[in-house]
Amino acid sequence: MTYLRARVHLVTAARPPTEVLAVVRSAVGAARSLDAAAELAVQVRVADEVADRHAYELTRAVLDECRPSGVLCLVNDRLHVGLAAGADGGHVGAEDLPVAAARRVLGPAAVLGATCRNPAEAVAAAAAGATYLGVGPCYSTTTKDGLPEPIGLAGIARVAAAVPGTPVVAIGGITAALLSDVIQAGAYGVAVVGAVGHAADPGRATAALLAACSAAVSEAGR
Repeated sequence: MTYLRARVHLVTAARPPTEVLAVVRSAVGAARSLDAAAELAVQVRVADEVADRHAYELTRAVLDECRPSGVLCLVNDRLHVGLAAGADGGHVGAEDLPVAAARRVLGPAAVLGATCRNPAEAVAAAAAGATYLGVGPCYSTTTKDGLPEPIGLAGIARVAAAVPGTPVVAIGGITAALLSDVIQAGAYGVAVVGAVGHAADPGRATAALLAACSAAVSEAGR
């Protein structure tokens, strides 16, 4: 099963493809300039109403930005789109395919993320074949509608303690300024949407997240 190295995951926002690609291009460029491309992942997430064909075309374009630099590219929810496009793997949410089924679809070598909120879900997802767990929301966020209440740093810590061999990627309201606390709580890394996608300078925002993550990991001794 593929090992996850990337600690900062950029989840694409529901914006026109040209804007998404501009953000991805800036983020990848920032990671490359820091010699930290392997520490970055891009998760392609599109709105429910977006047709598979458009999701496929966007994923292919994102891959063209990521692959030459060695940046991981995953597709959220639509595993068939990720497979068709040649992505490195996918991420499934609570209402998507069960983790075991997603693993069968993607095969043993792909990166597979699974959304969890508590230790029981985390243990089950890890046992079913998840490479990493997306856990949250950690803090309050307005990026996505219908999210449950934040689980906070304590919630992140409980999940991380339950699955010591599986990377926990915290999501929800995380910024560079908050990143150290999240890593100290036990997270392996973080996933962001607005912190990069809505930033005035996505490249600078990505660089700040990568630097903060590197410093926090060193401080935590991990």
